Parts: sequence; structure tokens; C-alpha cells
Amino acid sequence: MVPSSAVTLRTAWPGWRSVGDMHPLAAFALVLALVAVATGLGLVWRRRQGRVRAVGTSSHAGLIQPADVASSAPFGAHATLLQFSTDFCARCPGTHRLLGAVADARPGVVHLDVDLTHRADLANRFNILQTPTTIVLDGSGRIRARVSGVPDRGQLARQLDELLRSDNVHSG
Repeated sequence: MVPSSAVTLRTAWPGWRSVGDMHPLAAFALVLALVAVATGLGLVWRRRQGRVRAVGTSSHAGLIQPADVASSAPFGAHATLLQFSTDFCARCPGTHRLLGAVADARPGVVHLDVDLTHRADLANRFNILQTPTTIVLDGSGRIRARVSGVPDRGQLARQLDELLRSDNVHSG
């Protein structure tokens, strides 16, 4: 038996046909269009992953201190690579190794890993929508760049070079 709401819906739209009545060519075109849209969105999302996006120096109110991210370790004199991760993140261990190697190769740069597994407040405060997410802080604790996903090593190196140059210009 058909519910009365379904009958009402069918009679409210003249020419209503069920999906089973769809022409095979139209069904194929619909599936093809959905696959094309999903592929396009996936490519856009994938392209954005790992890209270092510069953040204006006036954005985000105030400076970030180690206590703001529940860290007892000090930030770097020139830059801090602040990695947000969770226990369930498959790409976070590789990102941790990458950021650790980048920080170890540069004096005055520190890598800190912030576990968000039980800290939804930090995820909300820093607008972390996925892990890993890396925030690049300058020597004063101001957010200068943001990376969603695994960072691109070359782009990250360029961002740190730019920070170091601007640090030398302001101090010298």
C-alpha cells in the first residue's frame, strides 16, 4: 500500500515519474554529471592540501603564547611550527617527522605538536577543521601562515626563509 503523502506528492507534480521510468541515456548522463562534479570537487580539495597559505599579520587577535596551546615548551626565537593532530590521524606521524626535520635544520625554529584528541576547545579557538593542520608563528607568536594537510616541504622552507628575512629587517 502506498502512503497518502506519496500519492499527494505524485499528484502535486504533473508528469511525475519514478526513477525506474527514467530513460537509460538520461540516467547515464546524470551519473556521468555527478561523477564529474565529485571529481572536480575532489581535485580542488586535493590541490589545497599541503599548500602554505600566508596569513596577514593583523589577523587573529593578539599573540599566541605557549600556554594558549597547553605547552610548557617555549616557542622558537624565529619561528614555531605548531602542528595540530589527533590520535586517529593517519597522516600526522609523517607530518610530525617532516616538521621536526625542518625545525632541526634551522636554528631558532621549534616544532610543537598539539594533540586535539581531548581538546575540542583548542580546535574551535584556532578553527582546526582537519588534522594535520600546521600554523606557522613568527618569533613574536603571531600567526603568519597556515597549512591544511601534510605541508609541502619546499613551500614551508620558502615561508620560513621569508620570516627569517623579515625578522632580520625588523631587528637590523
